[in-house]
Amino acid sequence: MASRMREHILGVASELFIARGINATSVDAIVAEAGVAKVTLYNHFKSKEHLILEYLRQYDARLWKKLAERMSTRAAAPREQLLALVNGVLDWIADPGFKGFAHTNATVEFPEHENPVHQTSVEFAQTLRKTLARLADEARIQSADTLALQLALVIEGAAITERMHRKSGAVNHAREMAKTLIEAAR
Repeated sequence: MASRMREHILGVASELFIARGINATSVDAIVAEAGVAKVTLYNHFKSKEHLILEYLRQYDARLWKKLAERMSTRAAAPREQLLALVNGVLDWIADPGFKGFAHTNATVEFPEHENPVHQTSVEFAQTLRKTLARLADEARIQSADTLALQLALVIEGAAITERMHRKSGAVNHAREMAKTLIEAAR
């Protein structure tokens, strides 16, 4: 029961964080929407910061699970896996419910570098770049780190543009750019 309640609170908080923003979502709003008392929330999460960190971890886990599934079913060769990873992220961005990457949004809302929310958010970007670089290295691309940075810029730019201008074509252009970059890399 406790686990179900924890997941319920986290689910409600996640929806509110996505819809309203993290800082704009108060603990009072979360408990009201979840239909629980504050003490119940604090029995499951030590603080709002702990709730935010768990929200980011779950978002990260869902995204990487989806990407791993896509890569395992669609690609065998390292260059194909690299393109499958990029396209998987771009599919996430193209989803009509996409409101920006949770990590990017959190980094904006928590700009202080020493803040645990900021640090957790930066880890996602680092993991993405490291994964892109690893796949590029496996594809025997000499400047794997450079390609990883270029692809990360394409992904992040598409995410911001698509969030600001829905149906702008940013995702399709990003797919073309990523394919061109991967094909041209030696």
